[in-house]
Amino acid sequence: MHPFAREIQERSGQNLSRCYQCKKCTAGCPTVTWYEWPNHAVVRMIQRGLRDELLGSRAIWMCVTCDTCGARCPNGIYLGPVFDALRSLARQEGRRIPEPAVLAFHEAFLGSARRFGRVHEATMLAAYKLKTRDFLTDLGVGLQLFAKGKIPVLPKGVRGKAEIEKIFQAGRQGG
Repeated sequence: MHPFAREIQERSGQNLSRCYQCKKCTAGCPTVTWYEWPNHAVVRMIQRGLRDELLGSRAIWMCVTCDTCGARCPNGIYLGPVFDALRSLARQEGRRIPEPAVLAFHEAFLGSARRFGRVHEATMLAAYKLKTRDFLTDLGVGLQLFAKGKIPVLPKGVRGKAEIEKIFQAGRQGG
């Protein structure tokens, strides 16, 4: 097994050596049309050790972790954690992110979850809009959602914030 494949398997907890390229992950993926390579090809690239191609790709930033791939896979391989591992490595290595808005959303989402123990939409969207400097694009929809009470002003508290922080710390350390 290539060292890169071993590293991704350890970080993701997914046994990629079990993939026999049936392509069911690709067939069910709702975002695959935005990838340079379909899901099954990404797995094969990992197996072959194509680190630079993958860590600099757009594909690793487009997965929404819907888990359709894992539900369809005859070997139960979930690619969400694999893409998470690839994104984490890309950031650790300081790779150029080909989709800055996706990275901004990723950071805003995780920042909100870390701060409040769950995602608080209003602060997450504010952080995202500040990072992208795109203040007006969704303003009409946002105001409608706010008026209908779909975006709460204040975040709800959760129990176990210390445990949530431990999860984030473990993620930063690659485990």
